[in-house]
Amino acid sequence: MKQQMGMGVLKIGAALAIVLLFVIIHLIAPGFLPELFTLLASGDIPATVEYIRSFGEWAVVFAFLLTLFTNALGFPPAVIFSTANVILFGIIPGIILSCVAETVGVTIAFVLMRFYFREAAEKAIAKSPFLAKVDQYSGSKGFFIMLIGRMVPYLPSAIMNAVGALSSIRFRDYVLASLVGKFPSTGIEAIIGHDIIMQQENNTRLIIVIIAAGILIYAAIHYEKRLMHAEAAEHEMEKKE
Repeated sequence: MKQQMGMGVLKIGAALAIVLLFVIIHLIAPGFLPELFTLLASGDIPATVEYIRSFGEWAVVFAFLLTLFTNALGFPPAVIFSTANVILFGIIPGIILSCVAETVGVTIAFVLMRFYFREAAEKAIAKSPFLAKVDQYSGSKGFFIMLIGRMVPYLPSAIMNAVGALSSIRFRDYVLASLVGKFPSTGIEAIIGHDIIMQQENNTRLIIVIIAAGILIYAAIHYEKRLMHAEAAEHEMEKKE
């Protein structure tokens, strides 16, 4: 009982700390948060590029923090900022910056969601044999599930954040799978966005990347189905024994 009360107080304290952080930011720069949220809601990539560029020497730091924040929040789509990053800093540096910032962001989301909602998820899992099997599967195969999910271009980050936080995947597996999986998906999204916005005369790279995205999505779905079938067959064998 005391432990539950302690956890409740800790959760309230953590929530208040987050609110306090936003209050401090607002007091220091009153116009910053409204302008930022307007920018996030609009999804205007050229405007995002100019906004980040306006920070001058601090642009790369701000780009990192902005990409991190949106991935932790799960809104708006990360492709807006990965595209802005490659336009501003170049293809390779922009992709690397985006992948690292996105991984930090989804890790923060994982920690917060697991801290606040994993207990409720465990109660639901305990009442459902199906959810219990899914939870067990996510624990043993969690790395591959997360890796495949992160590799799929344009899959909303918030979905995989929730899947990870509410499953039994280990923290280390979540972070590593997210980092590795984000390189191909972020790279594909960023290059497609860059080439469309910059209106490249040579569309060969764009076509190749779009084809690569389709192949990657198909391969990820196919491999996930194979994993699920193999897991189901393994359970059937265990029942017969």
